[in-house]
Amino acid sequence: MPSLHGARVALLESRLSHELGELVRRLGGTPVLAPSVREVPRVEETDRFVDALVTARFSVVVALTGAAALAVLRAAERRLRLPEALDALRHATLVARGPKPTAVLRRYGLDVQVLPQKPYTTKELLDAIDRGVEVAGREVALVHYGERNMSMSAALRDRGAVLTDVCPYEWSLPEDTAPLRALVRNLSTSVDAIAFTSKIQVRHLFAVAGDLGLADEVRTALNGDIIVASVGPVCADTLKQAGVTPDVQPADPKMGPLLTALADYIELTRDAPDER
Repeated sequence: MPSLHGARVALLESRLSHELGELVRRLGGTPVLAPSVREVPRVEETDRFVDALVTARFSVVVALTGAAALAVLRAAERRLRLPEALDALRHATLVARGPKPTAVLRRYGLDVQVLPQKPYTTKELLDAIDRGVEVAGREVALVHYGERNMSMSAALRDRGAVLTDVCPYEWSLPEDTAPLRALVRNLSTSVDAIAFTSKIQVRHLFAVAGDLGLADEVRTALNGDIIVASVGPVCADTLKQAGVTPDVQPADPKMGPLLTALADYIELTRDAPDER
């Protein structure tokens, strides 16, 4: 197993911060936790969708994230409509963008019929839909994540889908931004690497940096000695849009492979400081 060799790794993950931190420790690193995202439930919108789900009998349901799928199912359970919701989903063609929503649906006894290939971006998802299910003229539900994937909605409508969108939660900054602000203020001296597991982490880091008047300093630090690891291509593109070139991106867009790839990078470059 590769080692992080004591590297201080900034983690902006919120929901799984402690699990990710423990993985950093197991790889021989020191986690620096700075949660950057809070998921704010959109209760009324989700409740309306549950009602539509059990009455409209969508032909196709597309789940973009595990958290979003779980939010819908928990809303159905809270409203005592879970059996009806599960029955409606069993009669629909289920599409999941990757392993996380697939795992959530399977936990409830639901089988996914359409699953894209890695790295699970909108492109791969649309390719899988084009191969696996006809959406033209059919009632399609698209379950978004912390923000609406407008390009996905537009693509489904372009294919003739009669689309219903739902966004079960929205992204916001944490109620306590002190750890994130401390990271921004001391970025160049407090960490050796930073691991981004979603694009919103990039946005929120630079939003806080902008509020503190330190956006240029953060950009310079991330393009300097700090090793920047991105979980996948969407996150990497967001970094590039912010003016940052990522150093590490795993072939498998998951948190575990991300940290393993970071450790591999450190092992390859620790004795060759001029390689970056």
